[in-house]
Amino acid sequence: MKIIATGLRFPEGPIAMPDGSVLVVEIERQTLSRVSFGGAVEVVAEVPGGPNGAAIGPDGRVYICNNGGMGWVRDGGMLRPHGVPSGYEGGGIDVVDLACGRVERLYSHCGLHRLIGPNDLVFDGQGGFWFTDLGKRRERDMDRGFIFWARADGSEIRQVAGAMLTPNGIGLSPDGRTLYVAETDTGRIWGFEVTGPGELRLAPWPSPNGGRIVAGLGGYARFDSLAVTASGNICAATVEGCSIAEISPVQGLLRHHTVPDLLTTNICFGGTDLRTAYVTLSHSGRLGAMDWHEPGLALAY
Repeated sequence: MKIIATGLRFPEGPIAMPDGSVLVVEIERQTLSRVSFGGAVEVVAEVPGGPNGAAIGPDGRVYICNNGGMGWVRDGGMLRPHGVPSGYEGGGIDVVDLACGRVERLYSHCGLHRLIGPNDLVFDGQGGFWFTDLGKRRERDMDRGFIFWARADGSEIRQVAGAMLTPNGIGLSPDGRTLYVAETDTGRIWGFEVTGPGELRLAPWPSPNGGRIVAGLGGYARFDSLAVTASGNICAATVEGCSIAEISPVQGLLRHHTVPDLLTTNICFGGTDLRTAYVTLSHSGRLGAMDWHEPGLALAY
């Protein structure tokens, strides 16, 4: 792995851009930042709260899952999230105009329910996006999480599945017919059948959330965010596992790709052939790049 940038304050949500730069959120710094091809870092926009997963939308703006903020523990020069900060008021979906840095809150509620800790999102190419709400952890209790679908123009949001235990990374299969969701604390990948924009065919009981198990890890390893390859394999960052777990929807875990960070949080694919994997090494505040053995799946936008 080549280290592209250092000094980032808990990077997440990488987006490989056509010009060779990579957009990342810095959750603790509360910014959307751009890492140039040469490794320089510039702030694109201030995003108050906790900018988390990010993706380019149909209008060219950056859509961000804002978890509302986190408490932080410093391990020497490293960072790790812990609990809920004072002043927390909820999460939401934010949109950033790259031309001017303007930030707009698109969604803060689904019906009467406030968004608690939106974490990651993926666009369906049909005017909408799926996203996870992981919730928040407190000293003595924690929220149950849910999956949502919303229109990019701000006109509709709906809860489509749940409850789940810490739903985090989210992605679509190459044919768009399966939605994958990673649960952090259980170390499981769930698959949901997509039947249309914002529509899932939920599996009956005893499925606890309407999904089916795709894979689970043994030992103490937890999932964070994920990306999907052109062949349909799921590449999930493992926190505490120091790896990207490559998972076949049919065969399960294929292999671990070792990376040098205890809190590896996300991965995206870029480069002219989509064979470069950009990985956020969040504990140490770095962005790394590594060659991948097959192309990543081209995203909707």
